[in-house]
Amino acid sequence: MKDVYIFAIESSCDETSMAIVKNGKEIESFTVLTQMDTHAKFGGVVPEVASRMHTENITMVFQETIAKSSISMDRIDAIAVTYAPGLLGSLLVGVEFAKTLALVYKKPLIAVNHMIGHIYANRIDNDLKFPLLALVVSGGHTDLIKMNKDYDFQILGSTLDDAIGEAFDKVARILGLQYPGGPNVERLALQGQPTYDLPKPLNDSSYNFSFSGLKSSIINLVHNEQQRHHEIRKSDLACSFQTAAVDQLKRKVKLALKNGEYQELILAGGVSASRYLRHEMEEIAINHHIPLSVPDFKYCTDNAAMIGAAAYPLFLNHQFADFNLNAQSNLPITSK
Repeated sequence: MKDVYIFAIESSCDETSMAIVKNGKEIESFTVLTQMDTHAKFGGVVPEVASRMHTENITMVFQETIAKSSISMDRIDAIAVTYAPGLLGSLLVGVEFAKTLALVYKKPLIAVNHMIGHIYANRIDNDLKFPLLALVVSGGHTDLIKMNKDYDFQILGSTLDDAIGEAFDKVARILGLQYPGGPNVERLALQGQPTYDLPKPLNDSSYNFSFSGLKSSIINLVHNEQQRHHEIRKSDLACSFQTAAVDQLKRKVKLALKNGEYQELILAGGVSASRYLRHEMEEIAINHHIPLSVPDFKYCTDNAAMIGAAAYPLFLNHQFADFNLNAQSNLPITSK
């Protein structure tokens, strides 16, 4: 079978990224230009700033990605782009650039859901083993998904309010930690113990998640301690929160594995970079005698390599987009 080269573009939030992906697995060229230092000054991503920086950087990222590879645009078989979900202005920059490339080089265009890209990051350097259970954890999503085959998604459960990554960022601000919040909470938690008594959200038989109440309990706890002029043991509070948040993920994953037959457990999304979460999921996988797949750290956060991986099955099925393709800020994970 002829090798398939996909040129992929990702610009859903604050990373401008492009990659050339061979056969949905092998990364021929890979570039990520992050805006993290800029947004850290504001304590979080500013959409208007993000879209402007994408506009300024996207041509440079394209040139660098091509320069890193021996693959010319003539050998590219398709252009893939993240079109949803994400920050609308940021997505539009990537979508319009992708349409321009597809028009100029006469290549088919492939529209990729950003969250499906995170799932397919697990296919880079590996094979997905179906049926599988995917725990998708990010700043905007917390989903438990069964996949029977490529692009066959059965949503078992989702967050009813905050996503876990969002909760980590909010707790980081309460603790006075800088953006990005998640990694800083995890680093602080390493210095503490789970000594604070926090609630167990949605301790039921559903596969859904909830993090708003857990976040609110932290806010109330800190407020009450300050009113009493008590010292807040920040490292213990960070550890207590992280333990409670991940415990909820563990309970739901264990329940799904108990009630279904799976060949593999996979982690996906930006929060999958958490070493603590990886360790806890590894223990669950061992106890249930199935393999755990977690992307390489560089493919956990937003990147174009995962978009190229997710585009490959769509290419094989000739599921192409036309030039009316537009960005969408919200879009669920759906089967095709």
